[in-house]
Amino acid sequence: MAIRTYGPNAVDWEERVDLDRLRRQRLARLHDTLNRSELGAVLSFDFANIRYMTATHIGTWAMDKLIRFALLVRGGEPIVWDFGSAARHHQLYNPWLDYSDGKGGPPTGARAGISTLRGAFHPDAGIAEDVAAKIAAELRAHGLAGEPLGIDVAEMPVLAALRAEGIDVVDGQQVFLEARRIKTGDEISLLAQACAMVDAAYEELYGYLRPGVRENECVGLVSKVLYDLGSEYVEGVNAISGERCSPHPHVYSDRLIRPGDPAFFDILHSHLGYRTCYYRTFAVGSASRAQRDAYVRCREYMDEAISLVRPGATTADIVRVWPRAEEFGFADETAAFALQYGHGVGLSIWEKPIFSRLVSLDHPEVLEEGMVFALETYWPAADGWSAARIEEELVVTADGCEVITKFPAEELLVAGRKYWTVGGELNTAREAQSHLNTGTTDGHR
Repeated sequence: MAIRTYGPNAVDWEERVDLDRLRRQRLARLHDTLNRSELGAVLSFDFANIRYMTATHIGTWAMDKLIRFALLVRGGEPIVWDFGSAARHHQLYNPWLDYSDGKGGPPTGARAGISTLRGAFHPDAGIAEDVAAKIAAELRAHGLAGEPLGIDVAEMPVLAALRAEGIDVVDGQQVFLEARRIKTGDEISLLAQACAMVDAAYEELYGYLRPGVRENECVGLVSKVLYDLGSEYVEGVNAISGERCSPHPHVYSDRLIRPGDPAFFDILHSHLGYRTCYYRTFAVGSASRAQRDAYVRCREYMDEAISLVRPGATTADIVRVWPRAEEFGFADETAAFALQYGHGVGLSIWEKPIFSRLVSLDHPEVLEEGMVFALETYWPAADGWSAARIEEELVVTADGCEVITKFPAEELLVAGRKYWTVGGELNTAREAQSHLNTGTTDGHR
């Protein structure tokens, strides 16, 4: 299976991502999963699930506000209640939500509505009750008033109001996650495009990274590259350097990068909704023996895991080749969680399947063709402060897998300007890299 990476534009001379097909196939998968469940309908307040169901989007500013909601009933069409003028925009520009009878009435799939603004509305304003009344009316209209309603995330006042309407509210997250677990061909193409944009960002970062720059400046550079390439949303750039590498703090700072530092980065962004989670590690100026050894071990764990990925393998098969938490300085798997880790990637990160010794040995998940996930490995260096971190995104194919994160990571790359000597002569980091791989370079810390 060859994963194609198209240009982001539509053209008439080449078949690329078909967005209408993407919308139809996503909704069909959600319908199929709902029909196989015991639920009568699913209600979503989560942005990714709303987008998967309705193919609507109003910007990232509202992702944490739980203000919009969408409903899919068994055998019915999706309805989205959206914020202010967004509903009117959907009526004008989202024809796939037009279920009108042709008699001049407004499209019924996009409606004005708002939830409780994370409690900002006065509790006595009746907003939660209005949400519940809208949902109850739809369930009654479809003869589903007595069937369970699955919800992904919601606020307590909304849950209480739904129950006051006599609705049996249950967990609906598994229906959404199960539908999204296997990606369509168009989803895979968009995920590959998202990774290609990060490939470019890493190329710019590698050329920029040197002693004297700060972690936050690296974040700014990467964000600009991605937005210039058309990224919809740069969720985060996890920039970690020097002694901050072990233990991993999972947040960038204003630390000044120094000669001999390790530096690893995780780039998370969205291309037409489809995300990346993509670590790379560099040495800056020079690489110590401890750093190189840590990187080799980190890479070995990654390569061994990738070699096992194929349809029919399980998440347990993968995590068994990774070290136990105690082997790299943690008390248990909870304390070491997400350092040796894997997770689905799609409209959000950390989708199904999950790979972790915390859960996968006792609750293995079977890998299937069409899954897209990231595998992450980590190893602390023997010097007590540096570490290596690698992450690859993979598509499960009919007979194995394909890696869609392409920036080189087979060897530890050294960024920066001149901190290398070969036979007494100064060399650039790029020139010295081949010597690093053969052990003929004498770097100094």
